[in-house]
Amino acid sequence: MNYWLVKQEPEDYAFAQLVEDKQTNWTGVRNFQARNNLRAMKTGDRVLYYHSGAEKCVVGTARVSREAFPDPTVAADDPPGEWVAVELAADAPLSRPVSLAEIKTDPQLKNLPLIRQSRLSVVPVTNAEFTHLLRLGSQAQAP
Repeated sequence: MNYWLVKQEPEDYAFAQLVEDKQTNWTGVRNFQARNNLRAMKTGDRVLYYHSGAEKCVVGTARVSREAFPDPTVAADDPPGEWVAVELAADAPLSRPVSLAEIKTDPQLKNLPLIRQSRLSVVPVTNAEFTHLLRLGSQAQAP
């Protein structure tokens, strides 16, 4: 099993919407490295859902429910098969969001691609990073 982090602006498609929809096609990725990450996703892989934009925090988890297939949102002039999508199924929201500020100060997350490659919308994470972020997201917030 592999672990991933996907980023989305909450005003475009919030995690709460994924939970309501139960699953969605993850389309519109137009970066070659992020596309390659989509191609590497396998059914059952675990995914952290990150709200980018003003929120900047991990808010929930999902699973890959369908491996890479041709992205139906491609432009007519794009080469066939150039861009792919995957299907994600909602798991659960975290008990509390884990902010980018918190992630950046955590020594166990110093190599997280979210920090090192902040512009990528789909990045791999290690099992240890995934587990640690879940642990942080289950802790009660300080008063």
